[in-house]
Amino acid sequence: MSDSEEHPVDGRHARGNKRRAEIIEATLAVVTRDGAAGVTHRTVAKQAGITTSLSTYYFRTLDDLLVAALSSVADAYTARIRQLIDRPGDKLRGLAELIVESGGPGRERALAERELSTLAARRPALAPVARQWRENVAELAATLTDDPQAIAALVAASDGLCTAILIDNIAADTDHVHKVLSQAIGTPLDAAATPRRRP
Repeated sequence: MSDSEEHPVDGRHARGNKRRAEIIEATLAVVTRDGAAGVTHRTVAKQAGITTSLSTYYFRTLDDLLVAALSSVADAYTARIRQLIDRPGDKLRGLAELIVESGGPGRERALAERELSTLAARRPALAPVARQWRENVAELAATLTDDPQAIAALVAASDGLCTAILIDNIAADTDHVHKVLSQAIGTPLDAAATPRRRP
């Protein structure tokens, strides 16, 4: 096949990816505004300024649409958690920063993830994606402590802090969240600054 024959296909693929991204962004906007229960192909299409048939062309079922939306925010968190695991220094403070940031510039996406994660209890197709945040935090916690109870406590603390910052609008700064997380794993703040080295 010649280059001239390939380019139209590449162009359609790029336009398709752009359209999918636009529909996902519209879905997150609807979730943030109306809650996950407000998501339908019709409401998302209206938000995106497209027809409902075009929305269903890219995402055949509502579950397909919801999974794509939840995956988009979970992927961003996964990348951040991976950076925290790989970087030197105080990983716990890095997690505290991430939690605090969820109440700032990333608030809308974080709220959308919370809404969609809650919806996952009623929509099994979303469940695997909804578990991702907790699994990622557990992986990070395992770089800080060997104690399964401490890992569970850290996961629960981070989950509770995220919820409080997002839903209850508590005033929180990195130092406060760092202190709470340190207490969750029973590690003094000065010791938490030196990450445990895995064999």
